[in-house]
Amino acid sequence: MKQPLRLQRTRKKGTGYLWPRKGNVIFSNNLSIVYVGRPTKWGNPFKTGKNRLLWYKDRIRNIHDVIKRVLKGKNLACWCPLDQPCHADILLRIANS
Repeated sequence: MKQPLRLQRTRKKGTGYLWPRKGNVIFSNNLSIVYVGRPTKWGNPFKTGKNRLLWYKDRIRNIHDVIKRVLKGKNLACWCPLDQPCHADILLRIANS
């Protein structure tokens, strides 16, 4: 099994990804992708602040078993730039640990 990745959701044409108007699970290039941004249940409600990822970790501390069951082996997509920290990185680590 390939290692799941964090992807950046984009509106640019020619990216090779299809983003449906409804639903979280999509398929593109044979990769299962779950959108984890706002307003999904996986989204980070803490928009600003240098501690937003720490606050998010605290928010999800009691649902690690659910995260593993639902997100294991899936790529996770968010709007965050790939060169910046993102809550999707936290979810990937938990889901695939």
